[in-house]
Amino acid sequence: MSRRYLLDTNIVLFSFSDRKELIRRVQNILNDYNNMFYVSTTSVKEIIHLYNSGKLKRSRWKRAEDIVADIENANFRLLPVNREHLSTYARLSTTKEHNDPNDHIIISQAITEQMLLISSDRKFGQYISQGLRFYFNDR
Repeated sequence: MSRRYLLDTNIVLFSFSDRKELIRRVQNILNDYNNMFYVSTTSVKEIIHLYNSGKLKRSRWKRAEDIVADIENANFRLLPVNREHLSTYARLSTTKEHNDPNDHIIISQAITEQMLLISSDRKFGQYISQGLRFYFNDR
């Protein structure tokens, strides 16, 4: 049975550069060809920003333009932000401890699309009560 997963930015980066940062269960999920993986265009924007600012260590990319193609070649599907995602984002109750609008968009997409979100960010667990299905990559 096919399952749909939304991968947080950190999971996408680990899958390309440092798989040892992924716990065995997450590696198994990523290696299961029956699963479908999505990457928010917000994550892609974050990765391009990190690349352009020189903050990616050991980057596999020679140019920022290569990032999108590489993500798609890894069989990750891009998930653009749409109106329904923004409606969920507008209703999302956030905390002072977690005020990252990029994370909030990604969380809103996972809630709206009813996808399980995989992340190494422990703060995402705060949104389970709002409908987020979350799997923590406890590295």
